[in-house]
Amino acid sequence: MRGGALLEEFRPSRGTVRFGIFELDADAGELRKQGTRMKLQEQPLQMLQVLLQRPGEVVTREELQQKIWPSDTFVDFDHGINNAIKRLREALGDTAETPRYVEPLPRRGYRFIEKIECEALRMRSLAVLPLENLSHDPQQEYFAEGLTEALITTLAKIGELRVISRTSAMLYKGVRKPLREIAKELEVDAIVEGTVLRVGHRVRITAQLIDAAKETHLWAESYERHLRDVLHLQAEVAEAIASQVHVKLTPQERAHLAQTHPVHPEAYEAYLNGVIIGYGAAVRNYRKLSSISSER
Repeated sequence: MRGGALLEEFRPSRGTVRFGIFELDADAGELRKQGTRMKLQEQPLQMLQVLLQRPGEVVTREELQQKIWPSDTFVDFDHGINNAIKRLREALGDTAETPRYVEPLPRRGYRFIEKIECEALRMRSLAVLPLENLSHDPQQEYFAEGLTEALITTLAKIGELRVISRTSAMLYKGVRKPLREIAKELEVDAIVEGTVLRVGHRVRITAQLIDAAKETHLWAESYERHLRDVLHLQAEVAEAIASQVHVKLTPQERAHLAQTHPVHPEAYEAYLNGVIIGYGAAVRNYRKLSSISSER
């Protein structure tokens, strides 16, 4: 399976995007014309959301298929995409012959060409909460914790982001609290949470970015890779999060994220296991020394 959000996981970027006499409220999932809400079916609306996330860029029909239609649903994708773009054009009063908003590129895809204005989301601090182990196998807890650690480490290397340490984040493992409350305690703008499912040498990570103040989803994505490509997966998730909070990566940071290499699955597992066991021992020693110190 290629990396990409399924229909139920896909979330548009937060805020209001304005173009011409229209505006898309991504939080409410509404298209408005001069302030009046327009009736637009779910798939044409999602197509508009995808196009607006990449203005001026070609979005291929294959990408639209992956993002809007679940891969396990049997439909005539060509008919579905053609019908969705037709309804979107009708709502916008646009035409394929003289497009103002959505330009068709025969046999390739579509491009949003109108100038847009958006409320940019600026966040400078976040916390990565412990990724949930979906296998429910206690023997796999070290794997989920190790990936949490790796994602925190990767994000922490982005200069414009303040990322809460693993020590602080792990205190919330299994804690059921409102995310707004957790964010307030950690003094962060956003929360990253997600799940890990490991089956053999395949690993699937689903991550979501949440506006801490409003407790609203800003972005969600699902990735599945072979374990040997786990470093690339971590870098891909980190870069996507940085993009969603509008953090500008330096050329050096982009180069660092791009410098990934395959790993040996067994060796990587041993590494994660060692990191988590070592961390656990350090915590136990710290608590023991603290207890002895307090008794004195």
